[in-house]
Amino acid sequence: MSDPDNQYEDDDYLEDVDEGEDYDQDADVNTIAVPTARNVLEYLVKSVVEHPEEVEVEIVERRGTITLEVAVAQGDMGRVIGRRGRVANSIRTIVRAAASKDGSNIAVEFID
Repeated sequence: MSDPDNQYEDDDYLEDVDEGEDYDQDADVNTIAVPTARNVLEYLVKSVVEHPEEVEVEIVERRGTITLEVAVAQGDMGRVIGRRGRVANSIRTIVRAAASKDGSNIAVEFID
């Protein structure tokens, strides 16, 4: 039977929760934030590149804004950007719509 006065073994956990801090700092951000938007982005980018196995999507949070950063093979960036950035803008629009299902507002950046 547990001691009711010492309900929690880890007092540091309680202090973090009470202060409103992120108590699970070791959690993988790429699996938490915006799964629908991330999956849609990965699907769209893999559909337009020649080397889909080299597509990487990383979720980064800066100043309260969630950014999905996309890296592709060296020769595929032009395909992802498109003429005058039309393909990239279209991908951003669709992914933002998918992010609304996750209840988030996101940005998409294509990393060279």
